[in-house]
Amino acid sequence: MDRSRTPARIRRASRRRTGLLASLAAALTAAFAGAPPAQAETPPPAAVSCPAELDGKATCYTGQDTHGAYYAIAVPEHWNGSLVVHAHGGPDLGTGSDPARSVDDLARWSVMVKEGYAWAGSSYRRGGYGTRMAAEDTENVRRLFVGNFGKPRRTFVHGQSWGGDVAAKVVEVYGRRGGPYDGALLTSGVLGGGSRGYDYRVDLRVVYQYYCHNMPRPTEPQYPLWQGLRADSTLTTAGLRARLQECTGYASAPQERTALQQHNLDDILAVTGVPERTLESHLRFAVFTFRDIVRDRLGGRNPFSNQGVRYSGSHDDKALNAGVERFGADPTAVRDLSYDSDLTGKVAIPVLTMHAIDDPTAFVEHEAAYLATLRGAHRDRHLVQTFTHESEHSALSDAEYANSIAALDGWVRTGRKPTPRTIADSCAAFDRVYATGCFYDPDFHPASYASRVRPRPGGLRWPAMTAAQEKRWSRTDGVGIAP
Repeated sequence: MDRSRTPARIRRASRRRTGLLASLAAALTAAFAGAPPAQAETPPPAAVSCPAELDGKATCYTGQDTHGAYYAIAVPEHWNGSLVVHAHGGPDLGTGSDPARSVDDLARWSVMVKEGYAWAGSSYRRGGYGTRMAAEDTENVRRLFVGNFGKPRRTFVHGQSWGGDVAAKVVEVYGRRGGPYDGALLTSGVLGGGSRGYDYRVDLRVVYQYYCHNMPRPTEPQYPLWQGLRADSTLTTAGLRARLQECTGYASAPQERTALQQHNLDDILAVTGVPERTLESHLRFAVFTFRDIVRDRLGGRNPFSNQGVRYSGSHDDKALNAGVERFGADPTAVRDLSYDSDLTGKVAIPVLTMHAIDDPTAFVEHEAAYLATLRGAHRDRHLVQTFTHESEHSALSDAEYANSIAALDGWVRTGRKPTPRTIADSCAAFDRVYATGCFYDPDFHPASYASRVRPRPGGLRWPAMTAAQEKRWSRTDGVGIAP
């Protein structure tokens, strides 16, 4: 790409889109209110005010793609010619595409734009689970960027949280050597895949019910716990918090809890390994997101199992294991969830990961699962993993994010693979700009996924879905999760 022509191209594009604003205003207002686009043809990106973090630093655009997914784009005033395509986490559970999501993500990841990269992110065409759908929408926004602003010099995909799984799927589906993506940055990624990555939440769901007996209550219609929540239940997140508080007193100071509440809380945390500060968020996933997966994506079939699992760490493990609800998975549901979200390790481009060692949501052992997946596919030469002494899931240091994308870019440009040590050493230069700290531990290696999450029978072998299985399943009509 000829960088000398880029600023003129951007200015011409900006003038064209500014001229369209008056005619598009009504349509965009309706779209951002949740109404479908009035035109049969999708309008081009419309220039909008940038988030405050990028005021005066970039030109920003929003729009909606042909599948109905809202998106946001930013082109920095001093563009380095490369693009970061962002895959967001979640999944959000709204029925349609959320127009605010991609704009919020742009503000959150403004560090990429400040570093000179153009940025594009999709809100995905709908809420709810669907890794391949989200990967396709991520690829769609890349194509949309190219169609409107030209082919970038280099293109990187960045995924955060569940978006790490989405971006890893982008790498496997679209990231062939010489293809549209040059590298991937996966941060705080849920990299164990769908068929195993939520087993600890399966365990939380059944252990919680054993102690609390309130989701459902004995007086309410009963349902198997693998459903997450009864299909027609009107329980809200506020209602879930109230029931969790009733049983465990989790929101109260320890001295304000009853003895039974403290006993329940202690056993739930000890058995599941879920941190106390994220207990509610994990339970929300095991209730509401499980319902989405089972009811809305798998037609009521069960992809989860806790057969063969022995729970330990409670005051009475014998009683717990005798009384906890048990169930086995429907093999077709496992197949469909696996095809949608498990990873084969079929990687052909550089992949850099960054993960907080004390991540309370996507445990750092997800990185061990990803390494085992790439090793199982004999592709681990394409992977560098970094770890930081931080304790948040999605709020790592801006200096580290800037350092990570620079390290990935350098790897792609030069062909020289960095090490955790060289990446840690290069962070100080970025911290002089962002002053958010560098917390790398280049000597850290996570324990196996099975050390943190109780494996199911057959769950010690990686990848969870082989490339051969993926190829075979792809030839069967109806396999996977519908967009």
